Amino acid sequence: MKNKSFRALGALAAAFLLFLFVSPSVITAQAQSAGSGVSGLPVPRFVSLKSDRVNVRNGPSRKHDIGWTFVRSRLPVEVVQEYDDWRRIRDWEGKEGWVFKTLLTGYRSALVTPWLVNTVETTPLRKRPGPNEEIVAFLEPLVLAGVVECTDGYCRISGKEFEGWVDQSRLFGVYKNETINN
Repeated sequence: MKNKSFRALGALAAAFLLFLFVSPSVITAQAQSAGSGVSGLPVPRFVSLKSDRVNVRNGPSRKHDIGWTFVRSRLPVEVVQEYDDWRRIRDWEGKEGWVFKTLLTGYRSALVTPWLVNTVETTPLRKRPGPNEEIVAFLEPLVLAGVVECTDGYCRISGKEFEGWVDQSRLFGVYKNETINN
């Protein structure tokens, strides 16, 4: 009888230890899949770089090596994970790394068709949202713009010398069918 009690107690202890080790990762996975990170903000989400010089690290601490450095503020990046005060970001090329949270801002910006960078294709900037509306300019790939609003598949964007509406699918920095009202 003692042997069975010890086995049951051992199995219970093993289950408890398994719970202690597994539950934090399960809770984290559930929080991430529920759409929010440690900050309480949605994950994933788009943000912008706050500074002209942002070091992207290989891990979530200053002890990790710098993988690369961004040298232009307001570039859009996607927060794909959060750990303490660090944010794992993804750029338009799909590269990922860790940035300290104070180097990011909630300002919404977008790059126009960065995936077409080595082509001659341009993106029409329209006076109003819609595929048949008047074209006021053509934007080249990698043009950086502020996102003013997005609705019904079009975003109103603005830059130093332009403002108008662009097909939402032509922008990196907003999600398909995302509505933005600033």
